[in-house]
Amino acid sequence: MYICLSKHTPTMNRFEINILGCGSATPSPRHNPSAQIVNFRDNLFMIDCGEGAQKMIRRMGLNFQRINHIFISHMHGDHCLGLPGLLSTLSLHERTGRVTIHLPEEGVDIMKRIMAFFCRESTFEIVFEPVGGDGGRVFESDSLTIDAFPLYHRVPCYGYIFREKPGLRHLKGDMARFHEVPVSKIAAIKAGEDFIKPTGEVIPNAMLTTDPDPARSYAYCSDTVMDKRVAEAVRGVELLYHEATYDSSLGDKARERGHSTAADAAEIARMAGAKALLIGHYSKRYSSVELLLREAREVFENTSAADEGMKIVL
Repeated sequence: MYICLSKHTPTMNRFEINILGCGSATPSPRHNPSAQIVNFRDNLFMIDCGEGAQKMIRRMGLNFQRINHIFISHMHGDHCLGLPGLLSTLSLHERTGRVTIHLPEEGVDIMKRIMAFFCRESTFEIVFEPVGGDGGRVFESDSLTIDAFPLYHRVPCYGYIFREKPGLRHLKGDMARFHEVPVSKIAAIKAGEDFIKPTGEVIPNAMLTTDPDPARSYAYCSDTVMDKRVAEAVRGVELLYHEATYDSSLGDKARERGHSTAADAAEIARMAGAKALLIGHYSKRYSSVELLLREAREVFENTSAADEGMKIVL
């Protein structure tokens, strides 16, 4: 399934979310445990790595070799037990360079020991970066930031928000030619500077450019009870993925187990001012997600249901 949330999808500015798994703790014939890959300008960032992730990576035509960062939300098996196998496969494919694993600090020691046993002759460097406390910045490039923020589950758990940095302004070619803007000044004008002619006349930037494309953003919220602090952490996000393990009739069970209902997920999206909501992490008790989708849409209309193989384009 292919969902496009953008009017323009140029390859060089690709921002896609690929759903590898959207079930909860127990794999079922319908769903795999949690795993996603964010493709940002052909750099692949993995979020959670439940069992079955490798098969879905192949099925969706994604390139193992482009995965350089993996973000684990928490140390429950349905979110991380696919990781040793994936890293072993990368080594078998003679991957080189470095793969950085971002995960709650309580999981670093155990994952190091697991990888020391199963990947003792790894062909690439495996770096473990602990996430703790209030989270914070875990990745930054010239065009993207990724921040971790606390979720509220039975064990330390973190969500991750991907924010594209604002782009350059668009040059009005006709106005640039009219005012005889030299090529050497174009980069500065796109960055927001006014143009000063040799005569000293100042041409305001607004006359020469239009606004840049809106910066895109994606937030991943795995296992958590509904909490307004989550909404604050993802305020204004374009697309929010939020777990929706149960329907409203099982609200008590959801809170007891540190989970959310579909209506809870929708309420977080509404409070956050998100543009769109994607629900997932369904309990295996549901043979169809229609009930969950209906309950979420009653609170937040622009809701879709995740499914394996789905690609969402921002």
